[in-house]
Amino acid sequence: MAETIALQGLIPEELDGIRFDVAAAQLFPDYSRARLQLWIKSGELTIDGKARKTREKVIPGQTLLLAAEVENEERWQAEDIALDVVYEDDSLLVVNKPVGLVVHPAAGHASGTLLNALLAHDTNLASVPRAGIVHRLDKDTSGLMVVAKTLLAQNHLVNQLQERTVSREYEAVVFGTMTGGGTVQADLGRHPQQRVKMAVVETGGKEAITHYRIIQRYQHHCHIRCMLETGRTHQIRVHMAHIKHPLVGDPLYAGRPRVPKAASNALIAGLRSFGRQALHARRLSFIHPVSGEQVSWEVPLPEDFSGLLELLDSDDSGG
Repeated sequence: MAETIALQGLIPEELDGIRFDVAAAQLFPDYSRARLQLWIKSGELTIDGKARKTREKVIPGQTLLLAAEVENEERWQAEDIALDVVYEDDSLLVVNKPVGLVVHPAAGHASGTLLNALLAHDTNLASVPRAGIVHRLDKDTSGLMVVAKTLLAQNHLVNQLQERTVSREYEAVVFGTMTGGGTVQADLGRHPQQRVKMAVVETGGKEAITHYRIIQRYQHHCHIRCMLETGRTHQIRVHMAHIKHPLVGDPLYAGRPRVPKAASNALIAGLRSFGRQALHARRLSFIHPVSGEQVSWEVPLPEDFSGLLELLDSDDSGG
């Protein structure tokens, strides 16, 4: 069903002479300026009950009236797909995404996605853009994601992501032995030849910053923790490959399968059969959009990831 929004706000003296859409963003901070502009253009957001243009200047004493309906998104169908729900309340839910689940419908994945599962889990999510999805994980990356259940929560979470107050910690296994933790700060953009890939670029890219530290060193690998300061597509995967420590199992950025010299037969078999990038979104923390409190969740490593670490431990001990 559609969500109905009815609000009003009085223009104060300090907003005299500013644009309609800017004033609306000040009076209705729970909604993005882009959405407010759409409501102005559709006539659902008015000045004293009359439709006006977004650039029109406001004067003190005028009343902004918002009467809008957010229609259900009919392009996608609800599908009964199991979800591992870690937490849920009236504003948001936190899920532990499994390996192999695509987050959002796209070419080649029109159904069977997390979005389809969310629509079945809660029919009200049909009235929230993208069913409340505010950030994504790659298909073969496991771990925590937050989903907004209301427009207010969605705008709040998107703003936190933009302001970098959402903490996202990942665990990964990379090739090579690092000497210590560090930070990779390298802009990312679309690969100039291979459009399915991202790449570190000199010009025209978006700022990307990844902090990492070592959890455990092995003979030929490292188990690391990565903290995202920005959230670009494939960011950890590209940054680790950029510093010559690509993720184990990464089909796009690790190059040809690597087998360390003198590795045990069990480890060789394990590395060759590990069919996805060794990356797991372990911990998620942010400010709750309603309570204002800092909240956080942590989930254990999936079975395949834990099995890989056991193989590395066993290989190091000569077992």
